[in-house]
Amino acid sequence: MATTKFKGTDVELLGNEVNVGDKAPAVTVVNSDGLGDVVVGGATGKKQLIIVVPSLDTGVCATETRSFNQKVVGLENVTATIVSLDLPFASGRFCQSEGINDLVVTSDFRNKDFANAYGVLLGGSVLAGVTCRAIFVVNEEGVVTYKEIVPEITEEPNYDAAIAAIS
Repeated sequence: MATTKFKGTDVELLGNEVNVGDKAPAVTVVNSDGLGDVVVGGATGKKQLIIVVPSLDTGVCATETRSFNQKVVGLENVTATIVSLDLPFASGRFCQSEGINDLVVTSDFRNKDFANAYGVLLGGSVLAGVTCRAIFVVNEEGVVTYKEIVPEITEEPNYDAAIAAIS
């Protein structure tokens, strides 16, 4: 059973654990720009950087999103997607105010299908029901080639390792 930590306390991750070498489940989430459906995972013919955050309304998640927005500029044949459980309206406002233009920002608020399919839903804790902080890189054929469940939710991911995994 996979876990992460929130302020030093172990938190169980719920859902189907996805690991390096597994086929990345294709899951429909909601785009914060227009409420359209967006499919993440699966074979798309492009590399995918899937960035999972608990909420864009926290300092660490906002910093992470701004950082990845800068780091993906110029990457070719890559789709970079933020997935959170924030309402699309809130995500859209965040993107507009922060100038987030190089990431697809999505929400898994409807059914938590993504969180369950990738095993990133937080179980029994004060944050139960939101996602952990995680990174998945999926190759053109839909296979997970990199995974990071950030060990402590309140900390940022390993940006360099994630970018190196898609380069």
